[in-house]
Amino acid sequence: MNRRSLISLAFILALAAGLLAASLVVGNRPLLGLDLKGGVEVVLVPVDDPDRPVAITEGDLDTAVNIIRDRIDGLGVAEPDVTRQGGRVVVQLPGISDQQRAIDVVGQTAELRFRPVCAELTAEPISFGDVEIELPDAELPDPEPDERGLAPCPTDVDGNFLETSTAAEDVLERFVVLPERADDGTVVRRYLLGPSVLTGAGLSGADSSFRGEFVVDATFKGGDEGADAFDDMAAECFGNSPICPAGPAGLGRLAIVVDGNVQSAPTVQTPNFDGRVVISGNFSEQEADDLALVLRYGALPIEFQDPTDPQSDSTSRAVSATIGGDALRAGVIAGIVGLALVFLFMVSMYRLLGLVAILSLGVSATLLWVIVAWLGETQDLALTLAGVTGLIVSIGVSLDSNVVYFEHLKEDVGTGRSLRSSLEQAFPAAFRTIFWANFASLIAAVILYWLSAGSVRGFALMLGLASVLDLVATYFFLRPCALLMSRSAGLMAHPHRLGLPTRDEALPTAAAGSTT
Repeated sequence: MNRRSLISLAFILALAAGLLAASLVVGNRPLLGLDLKGGVEVVLVPVDDPDRPVAITEGDLDTAVNIIRDRIDGLGVAEPDVTRQGGRVVVQLPGISDQQRAIDVVGQTAELRFRPVCAELTAEPISFGDVEIELPDAELPDPEPDERGLAPCPTDVDGNFLETSTAAEDVLERFVVLPERADDGTVVRRYLLGPSVLTGAGLSGADSSFRGEFVVDATFKGGDEGADAFDDMAAECFGNSPICPAGPAGLGRLAIVVDGNVQSAPTVQTPNFDGRVVISGNFSEQEADDLALVLRYGALPIEFQDPTDPQSDSTSRAVSATIGGDALRAGVIAGIVGLALVFLFMVSMYRLLGLVAILSLGVSATLLWVIVAWLGETQDLALTLAGVTGLIVSIGVSLDSNVVYFEHLKEDVGTGRSLRSSLEQAFPAAFRTIFWANFASLIAAVILYWLSAGSVRGFALMLGLASVLDLVATYFFLRPCALLMSRSAGLMAHPHRLGLPTRDEALPTAAAGSTT
């Protein structure tokens, strides 16, 4: 066995052992996906709004995916899977047990608007039922905005008779009637609000804090679309102008609206806020954290149907950790059974060569585990049930390479070549076959990964990694081991120990001819 072969064998063994030890020392381990760990899956379908001015595009869905992914990262969820599948968005959150919170954070549009308060109204529109009575004018007029987009409040409309504005009517540039809700969702009061030009797009950041109650501290960007626009409205409210008339406390109020609901409507006690504002609304700590999170990463460009509505096309489901554990246990058992059967087959067919094949599989499996664990820690790669299936399939992929080499050995011995010469000379021809077979598997894995989404990508990734690592283990481990065995006089004298025939068995006719 030449020095180069010894070096390659020592290299691959040292590499596998070193990487495994380093991975264990730093605590890397594969991260488990939703179907193995349990968690929440939310499928979001856009609202079919006929009043939407333009159709929903793939770009809108891609933007929504990126914003949702940022929100989930802010929650600290490991290995989330957020994908666009056709016209819907699928979100998988392993390890999350609070299904409602996941829905609130993932699907909330989080359209933040700041509007001047024209009037505080009753919780429900005033109605006299079937009694015929002449009612005040209950139609909102068209605003007459100035160059800043602000307009004087209507003075000839009694807002208590107005219906609450629908989502289609909630247009930034128009007068609207929007509710303020209690913790249980009931409407406690409504507001007649003026038009505005300031939305959450003018924010540069948002964080929750505790100031006697949990609040959200929002910071505005500079310029007309941020701090200046807010100060313009604040000055109108502080001065009790027709754009923002005085409320019960004698000062104008500014409503903070999120997704069509008034979170708070505080009085304005200064005309200048220096780009910072506090959003209050009787929040719990988690509600303040979640609101700051969704405001920080911006509003979704489209509205999704409510996953909790039975009539909705959007859905949500919780996968228990028990079910995930059962799936993982089944996958591990399937892998162990597969390995045991493969071990018995390879050893019974190829004896010591079969044992070398199992060791080669161990080397490639070690490298694969290290890579998967590293990707899990650094890239949030989740190992799903489909990925486990890919790992089990990779056992056969790896052993195929060994079988190709071993059968080449039998053919060479059958041509009359000595066993030692066959062990040394059969590998180059066999490796060409092995290379192209693995290359074909790699192409299939790349195409499958590119065209698929979700957990199917996990299967493709594991198959592709196994194909590459199989080439590495075959060249750097199997080849040197075969050359090492060719230097053993005991093995060369007893080919059956390698699962190979003797020359007389391989060439029966030649043996018979030599005796005549």
